[in-house]
Amino acid sequence: MIAISPPSAEDHKWGSLSFASTLYLYPILDLLLVRVPSQWRPELRLGLQEALVNAAKHGNNLDPTKDISVRFLVEEDRYWWIISDQGGGFDYTCGCQSKCDPDIGQDIEECGRGLYILHQIFDEVRWTREGAELQLCKQFNCLSRAPFLV
Repeated sequence: MIAISPPSAEDHKWGSLSFASTLYLYPILDLLLVRVPSQWRPELRLGLQEALVNAAKHGNNLDPTKDISVRFLVEEDRYWWIISDQGGGFDYTCGCQSKCDPDIGQDIEECGRGLYILHQIFDEVRWTREGAELQLCKQFNCLSRAPFLV
């Protein structure tokens, strides 16, 4: 079951949705990408899918009694997603993203393909609540690079 709340004036235009831990994310991703420009949807779908899979699989251990919640906001040329799980979090200060550089022959497996993908796709990637909440931001403006995926 998916529970969705559209953006409201009281919550500064943040919308939210929550769902039981699952890897069946197709309808959830569709809802989260509805306001994203079409040329960016494939790339952001990949990034959000990685983040949601990590929350369901690693955060909630695929426990269907635990929920994942996503808050989302479109603010001028910035798109925000805040993903929370009910797991114990992880050590996001390990510096994994700086170790993953295939251009210089370092192994992505060392820190996780998902973390590498997140840092390539989103302009801001931050964890809070001891690693159980992930904040993602993508900014679109005249200085933005072209999408990787089309």
